Amino acid sequence: QVQLVESGGEYLQPGGSLRLSCAASGCLFSSHWLSWYRQIPGNERELVAGIGRGGGLVKYADSVKDRFIISRDDVKNTVYLQMNNLKPDDTAVYYCKVRVDRIDYWGQGTQVTVSS
Repeated sequence: QVQLVESGGEYLQPGGSLRLSCAASGCLFSSHWLSWYRQIPGNERELVAGIGRGGGLVKYADSVKDRFIISRDDVKNTVYLQMNNLKPDDTAVYYCKVRVDRIDYWGQGTQVTVSS
């Protein structure tokens, strides 16, 4: 069974940096596109970033481009989201996702709060 576990969420001030981690098990990790999403209560989940096999292809939402960096470690079966110059609008629950055999698997989410 595919399982994803996010970690690293914190409460921090604007301008700060944070790295989220998502550890996966139960799938051939290196074969799959991996994504980070975020969600604010009452809103739909928003795609933040995605990374392809081998890490050669990455995509970002316009709102985080040039501030966030997605990366993967296929030995540790972990995908990361480095978040820099954080803004209050980045406050959300962050989720990682992997699609395996047309089924989307999600982690439980990790809360990031950016406030002065």
